[in-house]
Order: sequence, then structure tokens, then C-alpha cells
Amino acid sequence: MPKVELHNGQQADRLRHHRGPRVATVLSEINVVPMVDVMLVMLVIFMVTAPMMQRGIEVDLPEARRSDQIISERVFVTIPLSFRTDQVLEINDESVRFEFLSERISQIIESQQDRQVFVRGDGGITYQELVSVMDELKAGGVRNVGLVTDIMRGDQQRP
Repeated sequence: MPKVELHNGQQADRLRHHRGPRVATVLSEINVVPMVDVMLVMLVIFMVTAPMMQRGIEVDLPEARRSDQIISERVFVTIPLSFRTDQVLEINDESVRFEFLSERISQIIESQQDRQVFVRGDGGITYQELVSVMDELKAGGVRNVGLVTDIMRGDQQRP
């Protein structure tokens, strides 16, 4: 370190001792601006990715001219077109193998009084597949099985 000479001939090193002990100040405030920036970036990332995380299966429901709206909370069994190859269907968005259907449905409807289940089947499944699922539902204790369809509007009639 170079020594600085003052105009009166004294060295700067001697003056340092006469000034007294050096007092260090402590920064006691937290800078929250970087934290807020990071949180806003994370919020944007979650807002963008959240819709992509929703998962479901494609079901092409058959259409009916007359049907009633379902008002109360019910149990839905969804039979996708892939059912004939993998034997997997869904109970209220929970994947269940066909051989465990009667056990799982009896667990779900044991607290229900009406023991009613609604079946949403893809338009491409066979009648035999639908009947076998309904048979397993009856074996599980279901009293009433309703079939869910799309409402066919007058201007959308099929030939």
C-alpha cells in the first residue's frame, strides 16, 4: 500500500491511529425486491403450466334427442374406447381395472342412499362391453344405472 505524505510531513499511517477505532455499520434491512421478482416469475410459470397438467380421456358420447340434466353429485363411470384393449375405465376420474370394478364401486356407493351410478360410454364401444360393465356394477351393489348422452339439438341431427 503506498504511503501518502501530507503537506506537513506526517505520514498517513500515523494519523490513522489518532482517528479512533473504525466503526462498521450493519445493514439490518432485507432487500425484498429480488424475492418479489422471483415470486412473480414463479407465479407466471405456474399460471402457464397449470392448464397443461389437467389430464383426462377423450370420450365421444352418443347423442340423444331427449335427456334430462343431472343436477346432484353422482358417481360417474367412464368407459373409453381404449377399454377393449387395456380393460381400464374410470370412476369419478380415478382409473380402475375392470376386474376390480365391483369391489371399488361397492366402496364408493356404500354411503349413498340411492346407490345410483351414471355410465358415460364412448360411442365406439360395443353393446357387449357396455352390458358387461353394467353387470359388474350391479354385482357391486348398484341399484340404478343411468346412461349419459350428449343432447342432440334440432339443427345438429345426424342423417
